[in-house]
Amino acid sequence: MKAQKIMIDCERMKYPHTGLYHYCAHLSKALVELAPKENLCFYLPKKLENIFGTDQCYLEQKPAHKLLFPSTKNISIWHSTHQSTDYYPFRKKLKVVLTIHDLNYLYDQSKSEKKKKKYVEDIQRKIDRADHIVAISKFSLQDVEQHFNLSNKRTSIIYNGCNIEEVKTSHVLAFALNKPFLFTIGTIVEKKNFHVLPPLLQNNDYCLIIAGITHSQNYKERIMAIAREYSVEDRVIFTGAVTEADKQWYYQHCKAFVFPSISEGFGLPVIEAMYFGKPVILSTHTSLPEIGGDAAYYFNSFEPYAMQQTLEESLHHYEQHDRSVFIKQRASLFSWKESARQYLDIYRSLF
Repeated sequence: MKAQKIMIDCERMKYPHTGLYHYCAHLSKALVELAPKENLCFYLPKKLENIFGTDQCYLEQKPAHKLLFPSTKNISIWHSTHQSTDYYPFRKKLKVVLTIHDLNYLYDQSKSEKKKKKYVEDIQRKIDRADHIVAISKFSLQDVEQHFNLSNKRTSIIYNGCNIEEVKTSHVLAFALNKPFLFTIGTIVEKKNFHVLPPLLQNNDYCLIIAGITHSQNYKERIMAIAREYSVEDRVIFTGAVTEADKQWYYQHCKAFVFPSISEGFGLPVIEAMYFGKPVILSTHTSLPEIGGDAAYYFNSFEPYAMQQTLEESLHHYEQHDRSVFIKQRASLFSWKESARQYLDIYRSLF
């Protein structure tokens, strides 16, 4: 490998259909576009080699690197792109940029206090070793400041960009509908709070499409149990992981995008839905009000009747005030090129 200066850890791209995959992919593409001569290199699995172009530098990620870290003699800066990485240059003499997305692990009630304590110790070690800390929202940075000692480290907030690169499709979707539907997307886990959504289907003929990988079968069954309680189980559809083309079709054709998550460091799907000018209705938890701003609508309560009212009032307001253009303008504020520009400024400050 020829001498390079900046290593971008894209190890998590081995897991497609995840937020970290899209974060690494879109940020890296923007970095290559903005700074083709910046001596960038990408740490990722061999099967993804050349994903950012055949003329780029790649370092193969191997599981053995958890124990024996690869040589960094030609590297000046290592960008660790997420806080839970198992590949961190603790004992290497180079500058480190650490991006922290969220501290969701600390709020996971299924985790023992012992595991949470170990998690905190691991993150603190990474913070202590880092030269610059980046958070993906004001909320995330405030959360980090509350739980960790930053020791006057340099910090920045760099928002994610909008993931959408429009694609056209002529194939028939497995779950294409000719009736109005609400749409949401995310890994099927409790923090996404999807179980509060089925009551929204009462007193209307809407369907609810939930796209995403099922991480917890028990939680999926809980969602369906609530759907049965409200006699709407035939209108709740789980698609599993979807292609980019299918996802964009759902965004474009949904009546509204509903996202009641209670634990987000940013919330990429919010910006994706806004890109298409759709009404988005969010929870008021964690980073979502910061990202949605006054272009979004909000569930101020998860009580079924209150949520039904919010849905009805939000759709009425959206239609009466022609909000699509305003919502698209909000999405345009979040750009991967701008994110990459800010990261490049940080890298250059460390040389």
